Amino acid sequence: MFLVRVAAAVLNQTPLAWDANRRNIAAALRAARDAGASIVCLPELCVTGYGCEDAFHSPAVWNTAWDVLRELLGETRGIVTMFGLPIAHGAAVYNAACLVADGRIVGLTAKRFLAGDGIHYEPRWFKAWPMDRRGELERDGERYPIGDLFFDCGGVRIGFEICEDAWVANRPGVELARRGVDLILNPSASHFAFGKREVRRRFVLEGSRAFGCSYVYANLVGNEAGRAIYDGGAMIATGGRMIAEGPRFSFEEFGVVTAPVDIDATRMARARTASHQPHFADGAEPCVEIDYTYPRLEPERRAHEPATWESSSRIKEEEFTRAVGLALFDYLRKSRSRGFVVSLSGGADSSAVATLVACAVRFGVRELGRDGLLERLACLGGWRGDEDECGIVNRLLACVYQATRNSGPVTRAAARRVAESLGAEYLEFNVDSIVEQYVDVVSRALGRELTWESDDLALQNIQARVRAPSVWLLANVRGALLLATSNRSEAAVGYCTMDGDTCGSISPIAGIDKHFLRQWLRWMELEGPEGLGPFPELNAVNAQQPTAELRPPSASQTDEGDLMPYELLDVIERAAIRDKRSPIEVFRCVRADFPEYEPGQLLVWVERFFRLWCRNQWKRERYAPSFHLDDENLDPKTWCRFPILSGGFERELAEMRRAAKEDSPP
Repeated sequence: MFLVRVAAAVLNQTPLAWDANRRNIAAALRAARDAGASIVCLPELCVTGYGCEDAFHSPAVWNTAWDVLRELLGETRGIVTMFGLPIAHGAAVYNAACLVADGRIVGLTAKRFLAGDGIHYEPRWFKAWPMDRRGELERDGERYPIGDLFFDCGGVRIGFEICEDAWVANRPGVELARRGVDLILNPSASHFAFGKREVRRRFVLEGSRAFGCSYVYANLVGNEAGRAIYDGGAMIATGGRMIAEGPRFSFEEFGVVTAPVDIDATRMARARTASHQPHFADGAEPCVEIDYTYPRLEPERRAHEPATWESSSRIKEEEFTRAVGLALFDYLRKSRSRGFVVSLSGGADSSAVATLVACAVRFGVRELGRDGLLERLACLGGWRGDEDECGIVNRLLACVYQATRNSGPVTRAAARRVAESLGAEYLEFNVDSIVEQYVDVVSRALGRELTWESDDLALQNIQARVRAPSVWLLANVRGALLLATSNRSEAAVGYCTMDGDTCGSISPIAGIDKHFLRQWLRWMELEGPEGLGPFPELNAVNAQQPTAELRPPSASQTDEGDLMPYELLDVIERAAIRDKRSPIEVFRCVRADFPEYEPGQLLVWVERFFRLWCRNQWKRERYAPSFHLDDENLDPKTWCRFPILSGGFERELAEMRRAAKEDSPP
């Protein structure tokens, strides 16, 4: 029995925050050493941060990253670890994992498969290292092996799959297994998306089983660079069995999970597998050897028990609450803002945003304790030190109800009830007189009165726009982040007022559809996330039909009346935008999925979607940054590119109308 204790570390890093990143790495290495670990896996590009964007082109960034690496060598006393950083070699830059043993740089493995889809643009900055190619990196008068390598550290063979390497069919682990690697380290910067955890668990478990080895996966955690949320979730598996798993969505700066792995057991399993065919090299193997002595370990019983909420039947709701809560908390402190402001209409979207801020505080208090949370927010200033949970929310969150003559008592009462139940500061502004001043100025200039019969859209939009300056002013006075409240369904069809309800520094729910958001609010009212419980006051919101409340009350305005049922809208959006189906294909899909609606009405709604989608790309270009919550995002800056000006699907819509007419029964 040859037992080695391994560790996977998660880190909450920030791009180019050199000293903070170094402190987190050093603290994680000390924690791993204190836990008795001999081999430690850190996340991908942990020295620089993953989201440096075009700063990866800067020689100053490459050089500073190397300097920070050398500053951290002393922290590797007595352990083997890897550091993720960009490396300039030849005429290119590579995404590399540098192996360090007991204070000495051993060599570097470069990433073979670069992430270039969705929110990832690695091929813009890095080159993929070719298989079976090796070289020498010269730095500070020393030469280090670099390339498609693995390492023999004291008789334990260590190889790498760097994040995307493990997501492809021809993953490097196949060849590493043939070369008899005992341990595969996977340093990752894998962003959160709904359902993604199970995919990761599968490749970790299957990698450890099929490759006959132990597998260590380490990830980032937190809101690193503004848009992507990293959920952590370190994993250690051996022989197809998960033996250790770290928490997700932690508010800590770092976390370490450790477990002993039996090197002899995985070697025996590999040897007795008939399909395993070892590799016989013609020349020297791509192996770098180094002396290292492992401490003697005794067997221990280890029970692997993931968090109970991970097995919840409402896992998407749990993940959404925890992901956005953590992202808001990190965005607040990393932007050095002093709180949040929400223009609270009493409707679903703004109430969801305010509730998510309160959840961020409550999750933080439960994990870090009140004092720990205040310590993390000390840079904001103004704390007395005796605030309870509600007091912290009150200090961080201001909610403003901005009334016009078209605002009703139901939304006003709902806004107050939600804000007060969360512990937020609640304010009311009456902006009706300002609306009337603008209407009067334009009416006089045009020489006619603006009316709802002739100027409906303009009169709706001016109400939303008038609300923006005052709430921006409040946010500026408080030094706070103004949170935009538009959701993804509205973004798809432009059902929002530019420079009105889209105003904000960050748009936390622009990545989630309205149909799910309403389900989530009902779940929050009745159940709520594990550890927090329900928010019954949301009943005041859930009892309403969503409405912009911009037309006179006699119009009985509702969102779905202006657009279409939200559930249908979201199905059309995914079929048209995610799946790239033509209008006639979308029509036929929804006709099959929604038999309760007349085909003629479905035809109107499908055409409405495509026309509004094309007409409103310019709005999506101007949205505040949003959090990525699934792999179907509409953010044109990082995910879903579409021309601002286009032909508007005119030919395709005409074809749809003709085909629908032919499909109709006589």
